Amino acid sequence: MGVHNRSRYGRYTGGPDPLAPPVDLAEALDAVAEEVMAGYSPRSALQEFLRRGGRNREGLDDLAGRVQQRRRELLDRHRLDGTLDEVRKLLDTAVLEERKQLARDAMMDNTDRAFRELQLQNLPPSTAAAVNELASYDWQSTTAREAYDRIKELLGREVLDQRFAGMKQALEGATDEDRAAVSEMLGDLNELLDKHRRGEDTDADFQDFMARHGQFFPENPQSVEELIDALAQRAAAAQRLLQSMSREQREELMSLSAQAFGSPELMAQLDQLDSSLRALRPGEDWTGSERFEGQEGLGLGDGTGVLQDLAELDELAEQLSQSYNGSRLDDLDLDALARQLGQNAAVTARALAEIERAMQDGGLLRRGADGDLRLSPQAMRRLGRTLLRDTAKQLSGRQGPRETRVAGAAGEQTGSSRQWQFGDAEPWDVTRTITNAISRTVADGGDPGRGLRLAVDDIEVTETEARTQAAVVLLVDVSFSMAAEGRWVPMKRTALALHHLVSTRFRGDRLQLITFGRYAQTMDIGELTALPARQEQGTNLQHGLLLANRFFRRHPSMQPVLLVVTDGEPTAHLLPDGESWFSWPPDPETIRVTVAELDRLGRAGTQATVFRLGHDPGLEQFVQRVVRRVGGRVVAPETGDLGAAVVGEYLRAHFRGRPYDEADWAS
Repeated sequence: MGVHNRSRYGRYTGGPDPLAPPVDLAEALDAVAEEVMAGYSPRSALQEFLRRGGRNREGLDDLAGRVQQRRRELLDRHRLDGTLDEVRKLLDTAVLEERKQLARDAMMDNTDRAFRELQLQNLPPSTAAAVNELASYDWQSTTAREAYDRIKELLGREVLDQRFAGMKQALEGATDEDRAAVSEMLGDLNELLDKHRRGEDTDADFQDFMARHGQFFPENPQSVEELIDALAQRAAAAQRLLQSMSREQREELMSLSAQAFGSPELMAQLDQLDSSLRALRPGEDWTGSERFEGQEGLGLGDGTGVLQDLAELDELAEQLSQSYNGSRLDDLDLDALARQLGQNAAVTARALAEIERAMQDGGLLRRGADGDLRLSPQAMRRLGRTLLRDTAKQLSGRQGPRETRVAGAAGEQTGSSRQWQFGDAEPWDVTRTITNAISRTVADGGDPGRGLRLAVDDIEVTETEARTQAAVVLLVDVSFSMAAEGRWVPMKRTALALHHLVSTRFRGDRLQLITFGRYAQTMDIGELTALPARQEQGTNLQHGLLLANRFFRRHPSMQPVLLVVTDGEPTAHLLPDGESWFSWPPDPETIRVTVAELDRLGRAGTQATVFRLGHDPGLEQFVQRVVRRVGGRVVAPETGDLGAAVVGEYLRAHFRGRPYDEADWAS
């Protein structure tokens, strides 16, 4: 007979779902980088993405909105006189049954009957006062006596349920022995807390207490501190419940509580417990209140639970706001979030926390020398790759004949290699290919000495170029008009795409990024990406061209290529003392010295292209005159096409008019 293995399936409860899809860091990085390029800090940009969420995922603001909605629902659904209602109903039942018994008892003395009826008829309107007045009443009806006794039992269970969740249900139909066990637990608990306040308790005291009374604490605390935390949170919620009642309701319940189990000792023990918890946890909210406006009555225990829910919701709202110093999404109480909003909310929050952790701890954000978060080189490479692919799609969508790949013997080897792709015609890099095969064979447990089998993934080909190396300067206008007209982020995206292209596919070239506003300065790609918009006037193209000339002179053997992105004619130039002179309309001297720098570039054989943004007539006239003078080109792209235009001009200069394939350099 065969053995049958049985499998059981259920909800996974071991932490994050191991089969859940990985978080989409590409979307987060794109969103953060977009905000950074617009001038926000990486930390605030990451927080904004986490608040807003992704395309198919809620953000912190959505979760916070659901928390507030849940809070309103609790307040709008409930009222706090549930226990009073239950007591009134039991009292009415007892009085009615007693009157029935008095009416049908023919053997009763008429005077006694009249006295009892008068006593029942003249009960005080206050429920608590009526219950107290009937405490010594000699009930003639067994049913009436049982209903009245249930009032004491109900009150006892409710006041205990206020301090110990679930006690109302656990003590339903309790015996005297059960009530004695509760009283013993309270006595031992007060003794333990009193010793803890004096610093005289030991871990053995706690373990002994839990061994004897652990059934009363479903929270399963692991230390006396955890026990105190759970009790204090519940006791503070009970106090807030009383504060949320009307004065009349509060007085009624306080008076009725003396009837709990018919035992004044119980209330004395609970008062001692509350006093100890207040002293041990003064930071709890012992005086707050809420405004309940619903129709569903709550008993003391259930009402205390709702007040705990409201406190938990308030804590979640603070955690979701992430507005306190050092806040991180790892601070989120996922168990509380699941209790209040459901498991899906906890899954969403966990995914957002993983995004934050991966961005900060996974190398995409790093702290600079000043302590601020910045996009890391790894993040810049990933972002540049994405932007370059977008640019390639724009270029490949242009009208015109399909271009072919530059490869094979027609090109010069760069000294680099890359993995073979379908359609590649470049020569194999034999050394790298064999090395890859050996490494793979060893990793698979094989012996390279017994022969090798090449796999497609082993093959690497040599990279080739079809032109001389180039020294490239990208001059970008950072005057205030660029930000005011919505050209700031597209300019940065363009620079990042070009930087990634040169640094990964054309590593023999040299690229210099230069910004020019009132002054010009060289920048690395990280500085340019994080550069905030400046509210200063001045377009000092002359200073930018001066720095470009210096860069070209440091690379005399390379072909100089100048790419200028601007939306305004020159309005500033450097004076002999190094100060910047600004004038609007442009001063003739500004135009003269700017053209002089361009002439120097032209004599050095520089291939110059000006990308004119906007419709400034003065700029249009200036660049047309200049390019005729130095033999350059003018391109007037739409802002959204700027990246494709700049990269396309670079490739045109790179290949000197020879055909190329976007798929080759954008992969």
